[in-house]
Amino acid sequence: MLAAAYRNVCRHSGTHRALFKCFTVSKCARNFSIARRFDPTIREFVSRLAQKQPSFSVASKDVHVLSQPSEFYTNLLNIIRRARRRIFLSSLYIGFSETELINALDDALRRNPGLHLYLNLDYNRSTRPGPSSPILSLLPLLRNHEHRVHISLFRSPKLSATMAKVVPPRFNEGWGTWHAKIYGSDDDVMISGANLNKAYFSNRQDRYLHFSAQPALADYCFSFLQTVSGFSYRILAPSDGPVLHWEDTSVLPWQISSKAEHVLSQFQMKHLLSSVSSPSSEEQANSSDVVIFPIVQAGQFNIREEEHTLSMLFDHLASRGYCIDQQPVMNLTSGYFGLSKEYQDLILKSNIGCSIIAASPKANGFYGSGGLSGLIPEGYTLLEQRFMSAIRAASRSSPSNLPNDHNISLREWERDGWTYHAKGIWLSPSVDSPPVLTLFGINEFELTFSKS
Repeated sequence: MLAAAYRNVCRHSGTHRALFKCFTVSKCARNFSIARRFDPTIREFVSRLAQKQPSFSVASKDVHVLSQPSEFYTNLLNIIRRARRRIFLSSLYIGFSETELINALDDALRRNPGLHLYLNLDYNRSTRPGPSSPILSLLPLLRNHEHRVHISLFRSPKLSATMAKVVPPRFNEGWGTWHAKIYGSDDDVMISGANLNKAYFSNRQDRYLHFSAQPALADYCFSFLQTVSGFSYRILAPSDGPVLHWEDTSVLPWQISSKAEHVLSQFQMKHLLSSVSSPSSEEQANSSDVVIFPIVQAGQFNIREEEHTLSMLFDHLASRGYCIDQQPVMNLTSGYFGLSKEYQDLILKSNIGCSIIAASPKANGFYGSGGLSGLIPEGYTLLEQRFMSAIRAASRSSPSNLPNDHNISLREWERDGWTYHAKGIWLSPSVDSPPVLTLFGINEFELTFSKS
């Protein structure tokens, strides 16, 4: 996940339209000694966050917010075709039928003998059995470019060796999955919540932020994925079928928690120290008017940076005094809405207004699914109803269910023939102001999210 602090992000007011489509960023400082450039609403919070998280300066002209799945897909193909040194893609899985995407990767490797491809995917989701198993579509890439294609599959250690033999496919994904959606080539990076299959390229709404010509940020994302590869399976492709190879002989796959916690903590600390020590001139600060804070949430490994960051944000907002007409407002969205108790308490006990948008049952990705998964949309509806009851019990409900400077509203997103997968947080200084802070990436804020 990445949190970005900025000012004047949108030419529109904080409406539904602006919430999803318009992020024109400007006027933020990389040099935290001149934190006065930030909006007063978040100035102290950003200064504190800079002491805890790595940070990267980006010029707003190099931040491109895409609004449609088709734009995301076109942009993805373009950065693959432009790649000369490295392509690094991280997703839950790559759909078996994504022939155009696989061919684009193959063509890029054929045209550039020095190009390497790195894929980070989820073990259980990518190895579902059957003729359309996602792993099978990747074998030609491995066989055609044996030494330049590197595929890592993360397997949740929560699923023990014994349980792995008992729990059937698909259900085994309930013990945890690899969920980072990072799509990069050379010095370009896209951060999204979208996976790599047809629905996410056509009619499943998500968020997509493209950072162009950002070598430091791209190196960070690439290094993060390489770090995770160190405790993941590697795919080999002999002629008789795929082989899943565990390279680290010092630890078993379901016993990686201590190692993962150590290496990820060290990784973040290394980049934090680098951020703090990097010199930044006034001229550089003025040209780089966006600051990105990478946040890692891995509850299985006792790494909870998202939880700590959000708690710090709400504590900061609670400590400030506000004029009646200048009360901050938060917008929050998730395709699968089921706030953990910790996040519910943060919102219900806060002194700011909060507008929440969740997927309607028909816009839920599991709507119409066969078997038990078809009941999932109804389960989320029940969680919404319980949350609304908690809102009323806290006397925070909005009579019109519209956002204002104190109450909490919950609305559902629905579009005929589409599903909804967007997630994130936006903070505005007032109900009529554009956002000055956003959290984006993979943050569902679910019941299990802060634990897994």
